[in-house]
Amino acid sequence: MIQLIASGTDGEFGEQLRQMHRLRYRVFKQRLDWGVESNEGMEVDRFDALRPIYLLQSSSDGRVSGCVRLLPTSGPTMLRDVFPELLADHAPPARHDIWESSRFALDLPPSGEKTTGGLAKATYELFAGMIEFGLSRSLIDIVTVTDLRIERILRRAGWPLRRLGAPRPVGVTTAVAGYLEISPEALCSVCRAGAITGPVLWAPVLPVVHAAAMDGGCLAQPDALSLPDVGKGGATV
Repeated sequence: MIQLIASGTDGEFGEQLRQMHRLRYRVFKQRLDWGVESNEGMEVDRFDALRPIYLLQSSSDGRVSGCVRLLPTSGPTMLRDVFPELLADHAPPARHDIWESSRFALDLPPSGEKTTGGLAKATYELFAGMIEFGLSRSLIDIVTVTDLRIERILRRAGWPLRRLGAPRPVGVTTAVAGYLEISPEALCSVCRAGAITGPVLWAPVLPVVHAAAMDGGCLAQPDALSLPDVGKGGATV
């Protein structure tokens, strides 16, 4: 299950948040060699001081193995304030019903559970958690900056990115910005692709909506979606 940690509960989940920052250090600094800020083996930036929502995924031994950060676009965002060149000719979103995701990362053992498509089930669960959260806040989209590998994974998971502009070099990677739809249909698509049969957030924020999506037959119709056969790997900024 995935924990939703809101501002004001930092003290209660201090150890989990420290594990998250260490995970981000391993993924973004050590593995991907991105130019991120770090301190004593933890990756922390100024957006962590803006009272974000965190979704944390834990392995069976309780270790934090995945994370994503969510912030409303009505305030500072990485897209507008750090990567404006990825907007192309578009204005940055600044709406209560569009939030930004960043620092999506997973650090999983090779023996972790895989789906029939070869991707880690944890990837689909974290995507589903983002959509469940979005639906609980009546969002219409999540905007994100990501690399091309994660863009391919999103497409494979049935949750394609709607690009704002062409990919551009950013540091040692090639990045692209775009929107991810928040809807019951998007949730159903990801759950089907990842063979997820119930809510992933603990405690579930959307039991009724999720049950309706499951009862709608999307998991019972394997040919209802066509998932492209593309690559895997990557992270979001």
